[in-house]
Amino acid sequence: MSLLNVGARALLANQAALQTAGHNIANVSTPGYSRQTVVLQTVQGQFTGGGYIGKGVDVQTIQRNHSELLTRQSTAASAVDAGDTVRMDRLRQLQEVFSGGTSGIGASINDMMNALSDVVSAPTDLTARSVALTRMDETAARMRDASQRLDEIGYTVAEQLKGSMLTVNSLAKNIAGVNEQIARAKGNGQPANDLLDQRDQLIRELNQHIQTSQVAADDGSVSVFVAGSQPLVLGSKAAELSIGDPADFGAGSGQKVLYFQQPGSATKVELNESMLGGGQVAGLLRFQNNDLAEGRNLLGRMAVAISESMNSQNKLGLTLNGQPGENLFAPINLGNAVAGTSNTSGATMGLQVADPTKLQASSYEIAFTGATTGSVTRHSDNKVFVFATMADLQTIMANDGLALTDGGPPPLTPFPGAAASDKFLVNPLVGAAALLQSLQYSPTDLAAANPVNAAMGTANGGTLQLASLKATGEPAGLVLPPNANPAALPPIAGGIQLQFNAGPPTTYDVLNRGTNPPTTVATAQPYTAGQPINFNGWQITLKGAPKSGDTVTVGNATDPQYSDWYKRDTGNASALMALRDVPMFDNATLADGFASAMAQVGTRTQSAQFAAELSSSIAANLERDRTAVSGVNLDEEAARLIQYQQAYQASAKMIQIAQNIFDTLIQGLGR
Repeated sequence: MSLLNVGARALLANQAALQTAGHNIANVSTPGYSRQTVVLQTVQGQFTGGGYIGKGVDVQTIQRNHSELLTRQSTAASAVDAGDTVRMDRLRQLQEVFSGGTSGIGASINDMMNALSDVVSAPTDLTARSVALTRMDETAARMRDASQRLDEIGYTVAEQLKGSMLTVNSLAKNIAGVNEQIARAKGNGQPANDLLDQRDQLIRELNQHIQTSQVAADDGSVSVFVAGSQPLVLGSKAAELSIGDPADFGAGSGQKVLYFQQPGSATKVELNESMLGGGQVAGLLRFQNNDLAEGRNLLGRMAVAISESMNSQNKLGLTLNGQPGENLFAPINLGNAVAGTSNTSGATMGLQVADPTKLQASSYEIAFTGATTGSVTRHSDNKVFVFATMADLQTIMANDGLALTDGGPPPLTPFPGAAASDKFLVNPLVGAAALLQSLQYSPTDLAAANPVNAAMGTANGGTLQLASLKATGEPAGLVLPPNANPAALPPIAGGIQLQFNAGPPTTYDVLNRGTNPPTTVATAQPYTAGQPINFNGWQITLKGAPKSGDTVTVGNATDPQYSDWYKRDTGNASALMALRDVPMFDNATLADGFASAMAQVGTRTQSAQFAAELSSSIAANLERDRTAVSGVNLDEEAARLIQYQQAYQASAKMIQIAQNIFDTLIQGLGR
């Protein structure tokens, strides 16, 4: 009987080994499956006077070939890889918006500015004027199109985040359910290998969306935590995650955050984005809140700068009809700052462009510690500026090209202040590109002419020469020189005259010839050759040395004494064209501004690509190490099948021999 028992145990043990090898082969392509191995143990022998006689073999357990350390490292690395990869993919889409070539925004801006050169060459050519206005319309259209494409990318990201939330919450519930099954199965004293594999695979899938950490419990369950310490799964209970607007500024911030809600609780906890680690959700939030926001700010800054600078300059010139120029583009309303949801003062903060050349592609958070004190945080570089008075605050914002108003109807007044602990989010450029719209379509409405002209005195004896004359509108707007009135008695000559005294030092007096006799406006003003002279919103630059009594008269271009000369003048068209060389975008000129934006987005994309390649390599190496321990090798399993088959056949032979011996023994006893 002992021999029969030994053979039966061996037969069952080898049958279990064959079944386990077959199970491994069947699951060779199953995601997350860990190779299983039969662990055999010797049955304690029976003591006799001649020593211990063996009683065969038993199956101790089915061992799961698994390394907890490698599994966790591989899971964490794959989470980082997923976050870096999805961000890189979205940045590539963003880079396509900021692409070069003839169809890009940069080409349209250059074409717009270069078209003005034909107007300078032929100011009465209506075709040249029409082409310039058409180029402006094309630039506005491409800006709007680019803004729409950014909105589409943002919509796609939002939908992907919603899908990730559904998947995350479903996976969390599944993990909680498997936890419960494992805890029940642990009572039988043997590990539930397939359930453990299933849970590990669910955790790996969860980490593709959001990085987690795990803590094992004594009952065999695993607690899953997100953002460092928030329990997404505790035993058989799962919490929920959701995407929403930040609590401090709400939907007006344009940002998205991740919320955590414990089971049975109505309170949602806003999770810190910097604590999320890897996973697609973290990568998408980083893209949404940083990369896409910067792209919108870069595009919006260009739109606002083009609109403000070209509108201001065109309004300083004269049209073919002799009328002051009007806006070339629809003025872009920057709107109001977003008030914090916990503000107590009810104050409204309006935004205006103070200087388009100083605008930063950034948003700002203004936090008040008192009615007129607080700090400004610039989000693009996280620099903090402290202000002690409202004048300090206005200066800080003016340095970045903005002015703060009370946000009420005209006439606008400076922002008066707020209550302590009030906060405001200044985000003026995000949607600006979508508002860029060309207004002028008639070629006669392009204000190409200078509104003022200059003439040297016919009796001048010095070497004075006109270097430049232009309208600036600074500091308080343009005031044109008075027209002549030959019908008056005595006749009024008109214009503003500069009358020089050779000195030393060389000086000039300013005379208003709109009255008779002329009125002296200023006397003994110092003259330096090549130094601009500013007066009433226009600027004249002279070269050479005057003699006493030399004069220069600046006249109104529409004065009848100058006939229709303004139709052939191109002073303002030249000033419009000169805007392309004005530093506007972090020291980049208007012509090079889009190239600068391309470089910024391209640098982000390249950095994200490097990060994705590195994280992918690390994740692949760790997964290879994990599968080296847990993966199924078909050649090895085939060899084991042969080994266990032979052992099974030998065990069966043992039973057969035992049976023959037993039959012989019975027959012998029967005689």
